[in-house]
Amino acid sequence: MFRTVNAVAKAIATALGAGYSPIAPGTCGTAVTVPLAFALAPLPLWQYVLVLIAITAVGIWAADRADRVWGTHDTGRIVIDEVAGYLTTMTLVDRGHWAPLVVGFVVFRALDIAKPPPIRWLDRHVGGGFGVVIDDVAAGLVGMVIMVALDRFGALAQLAAL
Repeated sequence: MFRTVNAVAKAIATALGAGYSPIAPGTCGTAVTVPLAFALAPLPLWQYVLVLIAITAVGIWAADRADRVWGTHDTGRIVIDEVAGYLTTMTLVDRGHWAPLVVGFVVFRALDIAKPPPIRWLDRHVGGGFGVVIDDVAAGLVGMVIMVALDRFGALAQLAAL
């Protein structure tokens, strides 16, 4: 039974294997989330947020369990945090068009890599599965603000018109 639970946790934590990429697993974890965000585009906001909350909660559990199984903390194989973070970035913009999806990808990855304050503090001071996921969700919240600003100023529409 524990083997099955551990295997499920590792599958979720690695976003069904994206985290095993030998090159840029975090970027791969974000990349596999782009089609998911697109697929969720028809949902009303409240349903999208429920899906996001569920992914985040299950991701916290899976990240914690996988780290314990592997004897690590926030190993690069765990990319469910990128899934939750990117989906957070995309919450309030059009997920049904390529332009916001691509811009959101770039914005989220930049924030996740740079980890500006307070994201870096969360990354360094919060432990367990919650700590693995919360810094990416925080990056996603900052990314959401940036995406809304880009949308309000018409930058996403201008890009989409190209």
